[in-house]
Amino acid sequence: MASNTVPTFAVVGHPNKGKSSIVSTLSHNDSIRISSRSGTTERAEHYSVETTHGRYELVDTPGFQRPVKVLAWLNQHCTSANQRAATVAKFLQDAECQRQFVDEVALLEPIIAGAAILYVVDGSRPYGAEYEAEMEILRWTGQPSMALINPIENSDYIEEWNNALAQYFKSVRVFNPMKADFAKHIELLQTFTHLNPDWAKTLTPIIEDLRVKRQHQQDLSVSILARLINDLCQYQVCQKVLTEKQADMVKPMLEKQYKQWMKKREEEAVQKLLTNYAHYQTQISLDHFNLPPDLFDCDQWFAWGLNKKQLILAATGAGAVSGAALDIAVGGSSFLLGSVGGGLIGAGSAWFGADKLVDMKIKGLPVGGYMACIGPIKNRNFPYVVIGRFIHLYKQISQLNHANRQALNFSATDFQEKVANLEKSSQKDLNTACERLIKQKPVDNLEDILSPLFSLETP
Repeated sequence: MASNTVPTFAVVGHPNKGKSSIVSTLSHNDSIRISSRSGTTERAEHYSVETTHGRYELVDTPGFQRPVKVLAWLNQHCTSANQRAATVAKFLQDAECQRQFVDEVALLEPIIAGAAILYVVDGSRPYGAEYEAEMEILRWTGQPSMALINPIENSDYIEEWNNALAQYFKSVRVFNPMKADFAKHIELLQTFTHLNPDWAKTLTPIIEDLRVKRQHQQDLSVSILARLINDLCQYQVCQKVLTEKQADMVKPMLEKQYKQWMKKREEEAVQKLLTNYAHYQTQISLDHFNLPPDLFDCDQWFAWGLNKKQLILAATGAGAVSGAALDIAVGGSSFLLGSVGGGLIGAGSAWFGADKLVDMKIKGLPVGGYMACIGPIKNRNFPYVVIGRFIHLYKQISQLNHANRQALNFSATDFQEKVANLEKSSQKDLNTACERLIKQKPVDNLEDILSPLFSLETP
């Protein structure tokens, strides 16, 4: 039996069963062509996954086209079971077979060269006897093998596929390349170590490398957010004018410039997040998300930042609320409900309202004239809104596998629950940091403070 020194896995099967999607997911490569059209893969394509301590290869192969005729040829040219692998090799070398069975030659070549077999079927379609010729040919090669059931549309026929595949393969797994997360990827790699015992010593450190890389990606995501929130909380745009009347005239222009920059800066952070997880082909725009249209849709801030109760608690924890305001906040039996909440909103828009979120400031200059400025935002919920939106995007992007090329679409965030689940000390640190950020004061350990929000998402 041939055996590669580099663990190699040939992904084979009937046309249009998701072979390329599986290769894309397992190789973290979103440039691999994926199509619902049969025959997208026309020749065997090798994809290498390299880590610090090793590498493995995946081979995307064409689908079986004439397996019954190929199996008939093999039976005609083989007299005993111990010659089956040699007969398959002879089939690959036969000039006439190379002309008649182009696809079968292309998919069998890496297997005879030493690749293990990953046989892919569609669990949403019924099992049929026509697949038995394919599985029998693969069994003739003598190479280690595993079957993957891909529930492309549904899971209706998984059980009958499992019963049939167990007759030919030692290991059978359900694996949806469109939904499989990092944990599923690692689980599959761990199963690979049993396909060929000679590969266990190579694959084990590779698996650990992938886990380390995953942690580094999370750490970089924290860093991206820390830079984003600092930039958004400090940004302002200014224009020198001669008179206060001129300042009123330039206000619309300054507001537009300010909001455009803020939105662009958030989009840049999201793009860095996609790049961090090697999603280069994903078509993404904040307009695709079920988020507020931009950072200035303040009616939605209590959904994406803290709610009213949490905001007052955050302020008290950070020492940023007066005794009178605290008395009002806790005066009722129900925290910030009904008239109490309404009274607070009416009493201090700096806490909850956003009617003057980006109001213009005009300051006289010593040399004459005025400086008109928009920003920075003073609303205390703003840092939490930025964090909440980013954390939600992080959760989706970090779990998005590379076979899924659709524009991302998200539902409501659970950021408030994440904050509530933090340790009390972590909550206090976060609240103190956000209070400093909204006052444009530096937070030296911001990444350390933000990290617990991300670690809750580690697979």
